[in-house]
Amino acid sequence: MANTKSPNKSKSLSHQAWQRFKRNNIAVVGSVIILISIMVAILGPLIQPDSTPSANEMALQLTTKKPGFTVNTLKVTKNQDEISVNIFSKLAFGEPRPYREIPIYDYWFEGENIVVESYTGLEINNGIEARYNLADVVYSINFNNLFKRTADGYLEFYDFEGNKIRKSVDELITEIEMNHIVTRKYWLGTDRFGRDLLSRLLAGTRVSLSVGFISVIISLLLGVLLGALAGFFRGWVDDLILWFIQVVWSIPTLLLVIAITFALGKGFWQIFIAVGLSMWPDIARIVRGQILSMREMEFVEASRALGFSNFRIITRHILPNTMGPVIVVSAANFATAILLEAGLSFLGIGAQPPMPTWGGMIKDHYGYIIVDAAYLAILPGFAIMIMVLAFVLVGNGLRDALDSRSAQISSSA
Repeated sequence: MANTKSPNKSKSLSHQAWQRFKRNNIAVVGSVIILISIMVAILGPLIQPDSTPSANEMALQLTTKKPGFTVNTLKVTKNQDEISVNIFSKLAFGEPRPYREIPIYDYWFEGENIVVESYTGLEINNGIEARYNLADVVYSINFNNLFKRTADGYLEFYDFEGNKIRKSVDELITEIEMNHIVTRKYWLGTDRFGRDLLSRLLAGTRVSLSVGFISVIISLLLGVLLGALAGFFRGWVDDLILWFIQVVWSIPTLLLVIAITFALGKGFWQIFIAVGLSMWPDIARIVRGQILSMREMEFVEASRALGFSNFRIITRHILPNTMGPVIVVSAANFATAILLEAGLSFLGIGAQPPMPTWGGMIKDHYGYIIVDAAYLAILPGFAIMIMVLAFVLVGNGLRDALDSRSAQISSSA
């Protein structure tokens, strides 16, 4: 006898939900955008053109240059001890450059010096000439020791580690031309402080995702805890928690976040707590409602009859069955957290400079919207829009995939 059982019925509910989610092309596109953003946030300085801390390398000569701007630079080694940064520290905080970059129009060599015409933004031959010793460009020189030129034309000097170095002028010229004269291209131009706009945008991804992720975690911890206690124990516990939820719910979200921020102080970590403490009532109300509808079901009564503790009944048997709506609301809260962080940074009470935030970038450049550099404010605004839209699309996709009525329709089809 042939088996007429539908193959979908033998699969778990989570597998069916995943299959329905994959068939939602718009939600999949949102997921791809989020995954790419997560990779950008994790890799951070490894993929940014400017890998310095906070992508904050300034060159005021290069203020508000157009996308695709190209300039030659002279890399002059800083006279300091070498700073070694491991891969994990670079990923987390970036890596200070051991040299400073000087934008130039042209350069030529005179004896043991290199002479450059510094970039000013005006026409060539209107720059300021500057002179640098060849050895000082290539090496980190300790000028406390003797620096001299020998009779046979070599330069002798000591670096910061105490190593004696002996180089000819021709060797130094070759080294400079090969490794210290470089061409920099700014794919999205520069901001008003001469910083690479592409690097700042990429670094801002990490800030937005970090605020969203940690804020959602905080809201989940508070919301699930209070909602579970209110829904399971009912009585005066429910009345007290519900009263507290209503009080917090009645305060406008942005006003509440601003009040908490002022109480905790301005800063990157404070914004996590402020946003997280403003979003937990949504989670608490949903969890409370779900548990109220489940606490009298047969499996809960069976758990009580077997002598299980209230903690085990809540955490092992009830909460796992309420996670569907909570996941959907968390995706929406993630988008809300990104918007709140951008708004607070725009108001100047979020993450503080020089930390790159999309809201802070809009604040710095909104005045350029009426001139020929509107992209300085439009690009970070577009990044906020795409990120928020991606989480909204994923949230809608999860809602449809986890809906039990959709599961019944899909299985019957």
